Amino acid sequence: MENELLSTCLLAGRIMIEGGSEMYRVDDTMTRIAQNAGAHSARVFTTPTGLFIGIDGPATVQIAPVSQRGIDMEKVAGVNNLSRQFAAGQLTLSQLHQALETLDAHTPFFPVWLQIIAAGLCSTTLMVIFAQTYDWFDMPLAAIVGALGFAAYYKVSSLTKLQFISELVGAFVVGLTAWLGVRLGVGRDINNIIIGAVMPLVPGVAITNSIRDMLAGHLLSGMARGMEAILSACAIGVGIAIIFRFF
Repeated sequence: MENELLSTCLLAGRIMIEGGSEMYRVDDTMTRIAQNAGAHSARVFTTPTGLFIGIDGPATVQIAPVSQRGIDMEKVAGVNNLSRQFAAGQLTLSQLHQALETLDAHTPFFPVWLQIIAAGLCSTTLMVIFAQTYDWFDMPLAAIVGALGFAAYYKVSSLTKLQFISELVGAFVVGLTAWLGVRLGVGRDINNIIIGAVMPLVPGVAITNSIRDMLAGHLLSGMARGMEAILSACAIGVGIAIIFRFF
């Protein structure tokens, strides 16, 4: 019973961290699952790379590593929904564990082509927001550049686990295609185009979550995620800087 409870809590926490959840939410969800199962003295310690949970009595402790982190709010919402069903008595502990395993393996995911199109549309709208002008001449190029940059980022991400490499390559493709578009006469303001097209690569959620974690008292997780976001921003900046330096 204790081992199943701890493994269920760890599975829920790992899914939430891999989905980009705030650390305080992970801590709260794991604690609530343990309490609703009768373990009112659960001890939870969460970090971006590993989870620890223990309960009193037989002094049982389990550890789970977190090997990857991304953004998938559907998984986070799914875990929260299952946790509420378990608290309401609609699910048993075994059913909760099985549902979490199913969620982890079969979460609906948007196809790659749709993500690339969404990145292009996002690039266009964000260029308008940051440039504060409707430059209809540059908007199509911004969409194409943003889509190509995201496609390069996605492709490199599937080949390496180093997130910073994929972000650098994605930003480099953004800068190179924007420069080529302006040189070929299909765009005018390279600065506005790059500002909009690079936004899908910016780790905005990670920055927000790091600040939220530090405000909630999770200083270790907040600083770790903040440093990860800063390194991602630096990788994106280096990719763009290479284009400006040599072209």
